[in-house]
Order: sequence, then C-alpha cells, then structure tokens
Amino acid sequence: MSLDGSVDRRKQPQTPSAGNGNGNGNGNGNGVVEDDKLTLGRSPNENHKPESYEDLKLEFSPLLFSSLEQYLPSDVLNLSRDLKLQYMRHILVRYSPEGERTRVQRHREYRKKIISNYQPLHRELYTMHAANFFVPSFLKAINDNTKESLRSIMTEPSPGVYTFEMLQPHFCELLLSEVENFERWVHGTKFRIMRPNTMNKYGAVLDDFGLETMLDKLMEDFICPISRVFFPEVGGSTLDSHHGFVVEYGMDRDVDLGFHVDDSEVTLNVCLGKQFSGGELFFRGIRCDNHVHSGTEQEEILDYSHVPGRAVLHRGRHRHGARATTSGRRVNLLLWCRSSVFRELKKYQKEFSSWCGECQREKNERQLLAVGATKLELLKRLQKSTS
Repeated sequence: MSLDGSVDRRKQPQTPSAGNGNGNGNGNGNGVVEDDKLTLGRSPNENHKPESYEDLKLEFSPLLFSSLEQYLPSDVLNLSRDLKLQYMRHILVRYSPEGERTRVQRHREYRKKIISNYQPLHRELYTMHAANFFVPSFLKAINDNTKESLRSIMTEPSPGVYTFEMLQPHFCELLLSEVENFERWVHGTKFRIMRPNTMNKYGAVLDDFGLETMLDKLMEDFICPISRVFFPEVGGSTLDSHHGFVVEYGMDRDVDLGFHVDDSEVTLNVCLGKQFSGGELFFRGIRCDNHVHSGTEQEEILDYSHVPGRAVLHRGRHRHGARATTSGRRVNLLLWCRSSVFRELKKYQKEFSSWCGECQREKNERQLLAVGATKLELLKRLQKSTS
C-alpha cells in the first residue's frame, strides 16, 4: 500500500468523534473529528486485543485494520468497531493517492477474471492445512510459541538470516504441479498475466489465481510469530499484507537475479525443487534507502545453497541476489510480508541504526569522535590547570 499521496479533504465526510465535546480527545465539540486531527500513536497498545475485520468487504486488507487498531488513540479504542473502522479508513484514504486506489481496483478486477475462469488442480492447497503442509519440527516450534522453541529449529549462518526446515515434500510437489497447471491454462487461453516483479520474467503471482487466503494464514499464523521475535525493529510485529509468488530459474527461464532489496519488511524464501545445480543465494548486509549502494563489510558476506523444503527468512532490506542456475530447473516460493504501520512511522525517522548496517557504523563513528573530542577537551583543561 502506498502512503505517499493525499486526498482532497473537502470531499471527505466527517468522522464520529471519540471526544466528549469538552475539549478532550480529538473532537471539535460537535461530535466530529477534523480530518487533519486523525492520528495514530507511535507505539502499539500491546494490551489491546484488536477486532477482526475478516467478515467485511473492504478496499484495504482486513489484517491492515486489525494491525492499525493497536495504534489508535486511547479515546478511540473503546468505540464500536464501525466507528474505529471509519476512523482508520479516513487515515488510509488520506495517505493513499486516488491513482493508487484505482490501480488496486483494476488489479482486483484482473484477479477476479482469472479466478472465475481458472480451474484449480489441487483444491486442498487453497485452504490452510498445517499438518499436511509443514514438517513436524516447524509446527511444534510455532505451537510452543517461545523464542527458545523457534531458536531450536533455526540456524543463523549470518546475522539476520535464518534458515529452517519448513515444507513437506508432498506439499512442494503439489504446489509445483498447481503452478504448472496454471501456466498451461495461461498458455492455452493466451491470457496475459502479470509476472511477480520487475526483475523476474518467469513465475506466477499465487495470490492472483486464488491462493491469497491460504497465504494470508501462512503470514498471520506462522511467519508473524517468528518475525515478532526476530524482526521487531522493522515491523515484524505488525505485518498486515503480503505479495506471494513463485519464481523459476533455469537455462530456459530466468538464469540469475541481480543484487537488490525486496519490497517487503520480512521475506520468506523456500525452495520447492526440482533438480538443479548452482543458483546460490548471496547476501551483502542490511541497508536503508540512503545506504543501499554502500560498501559491504567482510562479516556481511554470505552465500547460501538452496535445499528443497528448507526456508530462508530475512529482512526485506537485506541486500541479496541469486547466482546463475547452471543446470536443471529451480522453483522457489516467495512471500513478501509488509507492515503499513512500519512504513508510515519510517517517514518520521532520520536514521535507522537499529537495523541498517551503515547507519550503525556512522553512529559508532560519531560516538567515537564525540568521545575523542571529550578526552581532548579534558586533557586541555588538565594541562591548563597544572600550568
């Protein structure tokens, strides 16, 4: 979701107020909130359990509203669900440009056209069946839901890159078969589809042919518990939307993938198969927008070889790429997990030393210079006093 634009406020209806007419809250005394006073808190209310919006047909993701609700002002939290929804929607509309909303609507119509015509091959994939999808060790760690249980199934070959066994071989086979069936349908009907991103010419967006609900559950119930523990500083606790797709590599497909960052806060990357050689994933450190092209330190270098069923989880801003697949065919499942709350709050930050390697180095240098300057000043005073 883009939050870069604005909407003509004169065209927006007034929102019911949490104020009581005596100057408290956000009200103007007439039972309405002035649009420019609609705000979110900088920190979530961890003790508040948000409402579910899954039963409503909304222009934004229901998960987005549940996530935003924890950031509502305290005097709004106790309002009815409808009033909270209206309050949050006004904020989203204010920051979502009309052109972006038009694009989303067109994409929704495009997706509806596919889903109404495409006949799934393996319908069991379209709803979450955790026991059939995941290996037992992964399920147990998620069900235990402690940092220790999650750590027990993971390796961290480089800071911020976590790998673990995740998908059962049968699930990988079924998903590969479903993707191949979808591609046959696309070829047979000559339907023009959107590819996963601007860098991959092959692959398919899983959300576009009916797997969005299942992938929502994957993010909400299985990735969020991990991200909440290991990536809280980049919105890991407030993931509310996703982009799910598969990419295909081989001599007759995309061969490699250049150095880049993802349009996500947290990225899940799982190899589905098949037989292949090459295609290693390489990492080169975490960077904010200002430092994405900065140099790489030796300790930030990692090369990772894919194993079918094994997942890699990392921050979207962790710079990476894929080496050439030299033989066979490699297919990977990608889930870009996003947090609209983090993206909004990030606009008000000037540096990101809690997660950007270069920001952290610059901060350390400033601190060293400050310490050096303080020592020098103390030395000068000492010399002056003794003389």
